[in-house]
Amino acid sequence: MAVASRGFQVFVKPAGAACNLACRYCYYLGKERFYREARPLRMPEDLLEEYIAQHIAASPDEVIRFSWHGGEPTVLGPDYFRGIAAIQRRHLPAGRLIANGMQTNGTLLDDEWGRLLATEGFAVGLSLDGPREMHDRCRLTWDGRPSFDQTMRGYELLRRHRVPTDILCVVGAHNVRRPSEVYGFFKRIGAPYVSFLPLVDPRPEAPGGVSPDTVPAEAWGEFLCAVFDEWVAGDVGRIKVQIIEEAARTAFGQEHSLCIFRPICGDIPVVELSGDFYSCDHFVDAEHRLGNISETPLVDLIESQAQRAFGLAKRENLPHVCRACDVRIMCNGECPKNRFSRAPDGEEGLNYLCAGYKRFFTHARPFVAEVAAEWRRQNPKS
Repeated sequence: MAVASRGFQVFVKPAGAACNLACRYCYYLGKERFYREARPLRMPEDLLEEYIAQHIAASPDEVIRFSWHGGEPTVLGPDYFRGIAAIQRRHLPAGRLIANGMQTNGTLLDDEWGRLLATEGFAVGLSLDGPREMHDRCRLTWDGRPSFDQTMRGYELLRRHRVPTDILCVVGAHNVRRPSEVYGFFKRIGAPYVSFLPLVDPRPEAPGGVSPDTVPAEAWGEFLCAVFDEWVAGDVGRIKVQIIEEAARTAFGQEHSLCIFRPICGDIPVVELSGDFYSCDHFVDAEHRLGNISETPLVDLIESQAQRAFGLAKRENLPHVCRACDVRIMCNGECPKNRFSRAPDGEEGLNYLCAGYKRFFTHARPFVAEVAAEWRRQNPKS
């Protein structure tokens, strides 16, 4: 089988949109309509092995990375993931390594899960929106019960089993005005790495074109600036904040690791439980279904003209105001899913969060430039 021309990451969803929570802002629960005939909601073992084998064969990297997403992947149970690890070992060539990552709400984790994740070397992203009041505003069970206690139990279990755990915090109207409380909470629980994900829910019929849960653009920028200032004051080297890491990468001349800030996207497609391949996690729809890995090899879908066109459209459709922006290199217009506003000159396609990102990146740029300059002074031959 051919090898991909560049590194890639796949958000594979072996349980599809199935989840034990019904978070108010979840954009993925409705995707179940694409596989109504599939019961139970799980990728069959033969298809799972086909996917893993194709992924390993297509990867050009020494470390082959798998990203298990949902929905909620832990609804499949630990035995399913033991099977995943066993399949990976069967297909892994000599001299290569596997790195597994899982995104979870943490509520179904127990010691069996902890032992499995630790033994198999999984890294985990845990969804947690801050202190109890903020987390439980949106992250609820199907019958409306809060999930904070179960999530925190899962977090402590992961720590006890020494499973590398990053926090993913959705920032919306429910917590954006309280950055010190949110960030302070993560510091208190000893989170080593935190990612903040802005909640943007387009509603063309609503005032402002977004849902009431959506984070206001200006408030998003103020939130990030407040976190940045607190981080600079006492947490440099102690805690990593993803967006600050991304800002620093530009000062060092490095490519963004986060897809939303790259000039071209399309390197993180989705493989659903049916084997269907979609261009992106935020574009799982009929228009962006490019095929099925049982009919077209994964590598051919990744390298397809349609997928490349999807990725290039991000750069080609960047509004003129963005092209001339002082912090374009840090943002690159962010995610295309959020480009539904108008620029000051009336051009369509401006990112809804533009004002917030410009505020934050302008605020952070002097510090990261100073850090990069000092590093270069100390490492003149690097």
